[in-house]
Amino acid sequence: MASCITRFAPSPTGLLHVGHAFSAAQAWARADRPGGFRLRIEDIDRTRCRPEFITALLDDLAWLGLEPGAPPLRQSAGHHRHRAALERLRAQGLLYACTCTRAAQAAAAPHPGEGTAYPGTCRGRRDPPPAIPFAWRLDLAGTGLGLWQGWQDEQAGPRAGRADLGGDPVLWRKDDGPAYHLACVIDDAHQGVSLVVRGRDLEPWTALQRLLQRLLGLPEPRYLHHRLILGPDGRRLAKRDRPVTLAALRASGADGRALARQLSELPATGPDLGWDGAAFAPAPTVVPGGAPAGQGA
Repeated sequence: MASCITRFAPSPTGLLHVGHAFSAAQAWARADRPGGFRLRIEDIDRTRCRPEFITALLDDLAWLGLEPGAPPLRQSAGHHRHRAALERLRAQGLLYACTCTRAAQAAAAPHPGEGTAYPGTCRGRRDPPPAIPFAWRLDLAGTGLGLWQGWQDEQAGPRAGRADLGGDPVLWRKDDGPAYHLACVIDDAHQGVSLVVRGRDLEPWTALQRLLQRLLGLPEPRYLHHRLILGPDGRRLAKRDRPVTLAALRASGADGRALARQLSELPATGPDLGWDGAAFAPAPTVVPGGAPAGQGA
């Protein structure tokens, strides 16, 4: 029977919180031991990733008792792998150089402030423009693969979705670095990941990643998109909202291993869970306008 290798792949752009711990604990609980739980530090965002956050996340995992069975993989060290994959796709004529700005794309949205799928403005431009910053986009229509892609979910069974939710995706950024989706599938294959455990907020992008895996001849992992941990306001815990961090819980004298055990024993799927900074409860109901029921805006 094939071994089960899972991974936890945080970005060091801030301190980890209980939502991260839940994802790590769920992945750790499903990995074969010894050695089946892997850590990937997704540090390709050059403007936001910081060394102190890497140190903190390593300390957090040690406090939780969720130490990886192999040395951590720094995603930034895999530039050569990511570039080689990009060049394979380019050699197949599947990429085009895009000079569009985010502002120009936002202006094309039907209403101010709304997102929109990339309309393919630069499609067909196979050669990079001289002296103009550009990104490489994948020409989805040219791949010969259907936009509907399927995958196997560990608990939900066969699932499928569209790979074109954002239009033709950027695979290589203007700052000469890989975009998330390309780096993710390359490094999952490099680490031998057979079960991708992550939040259900990332499930809409699984179809695009499956398409990239097929184009590049990569192994197909299974997936488990777990429920989310929400804050008292009913919104998903996010670094930008400054939730209670694992570092703060460590400093308070909390028992990290007990927390990890509790998180690993929670069912992976079902209604989202609320977290008030000290305990779990059913997630608050959010009313139209974004405020939890019973609270003002």
